[in-house]
Amino acid sequence: MSILFYKRPDYVAKVPGPMNLTQCQIYVERTQKHRRSIPPELSFENVIQNRALPPCALQDFMDYLVYVSHDAENLQFWLWLQDYTRRFYAAPRAEQALSPPWYQVEAPQPYGNDPSQPITAALMDRKQLGVTNCEVDFEGIQHPMSPTSPQFDKQSFLSGTTGTKRSVADSVEDANAQMGLKWQSFTIQPFRSEINRVISHYLAPNSSRELNLSHRNRAAVLHALQHTTHPSALSLVKDMVEATLRGQSHPNFIRWSICNGNKPRVLFVRNSGIAHVFMAVVLAILLILSHVSRWWRLFVLPLFFIGFDIGVAAYKGLCVIIHTNHHRALRPWEQFNDGASVSSFEGSGDDEANLSTDDVFSMSSRSRKGISLDTFGTSNSYSHELWVEKYQKKPVMQKIFAKSIWVQDETIRLLQDKIVMQSHVWAVILSIPLTALVVALPKGNVY
Repeated sequence: MSILFYKRPDYVAKVPGPMNLTQCQIYVERTQKHRRSIPPELSFENVIQNRALPPCALQDFMDYLVYVSHDAENLQFWLWLQDYTRRFYAAPRAEQALSPPWYQVEAPQPYGNDPSQPITAALMDRKQLGVTNCEVDFEGIQHPMSPTSPQFDKQSFLSGTTGTKRSVADSVEDANAQMGLKWQSFTIQPFRSEINRVISHYLAPNSSRELNLSHRNRAAVLHALQHTTHPSALSLVKDMVEATLRGQSHPNFIRWSICNGNKPRVLFVRNSGIAHVFMAVVLAILLILSHVSRWWRLFVLPLFFIGFDIGVAAYKGLCVIIHTNHHRALRPWEQFNDGASVSSFEGSGDDEANLSTDDVFSMSSRSRKGISLDTFGTSNSYSHELWVEKYQKKPVMQKIFAKSIWVQDETIRLLQDKIVMQSHVWAVILSIPLTALVVALPKGNVY
């Protein structure tokens, strides 16, 4: 990668409306374009398998989806499905035989918003529609194993849930009714209770972690799950969720992780760069209009250099000052917890800037009460968390100069080094010609 022209992954905007296969295929094509800007060490597989270190660990990815992009349900569902698929195929063959593979994608005449107007959709073979288990083309992309522990039984994902069996059954029944599906599920099939929980958490309308599915796709998946608990019944959702994670969420997460400053600090540094360039221009004008020697005008060079240097870096989300120690500012949700907060840490300035990584992340993890990697946790809303109100009341200067922590992932540090070196080079390229021009102009002798 060229130091002078290295670019972070481009921001991938969300497509309005529910997920669809056409949109997801576009995400996959964009994934290929990001390969040069995302090193293999920070690939989707390494992040999902928790091989990357903070700020690119799996928990950091989840935090980004919860607090920044607000679509953590995709990752939560996808992690569950990866583990569920492994456990399903590890079950006895006699149990697997009760849930045959699913080869149909549409429910017969599911009702839309207007119950009087059914959506006519025949039961067509997936191959006829070009929809298979690999309907979104992930050719050349290795599918990761589940990051969870290999020791699971059928109940491994059924703990920590917030509802009763009756409420889950009611939720599933209501979801099917809204889709116009009257068929009763086969309760004798393996993992049926777990599938019902997934429906009540991710697939039912207005569920706590509802996936962004269209009415037609939701009806197709629920119809499939009425007939079988085989993982192929969820292939349609899996392909769309995986494409979204790979092509939209992951590149945006890496782009966000490269930044070492929070928004207030980056804006402050960016404005400081503009101010330095402005002062250089004002000083140059004053010296040109005066009768002093032209060599005094060389003093504009450091102002130009500092302004362009920190300005270019800040444009890419980096603060050059805290980068000198390979630090990053703590995220707002990492600064507070129920019992203690990083902001209340007592010690010298150097101690604050070198907080123990383990201490910071243990404190921040205690503040995440229902937002985690748990499959059947609470909703992903965080407005009730204590840090939200505390951070809003925090003075602006404390937000700008928030505590920092060491960047553990070496690859992120190398990418940040490239961007900072890039800012140095651009600062030299821009500062020297401008200074030479200022020195070459004739005297004004106004005063």
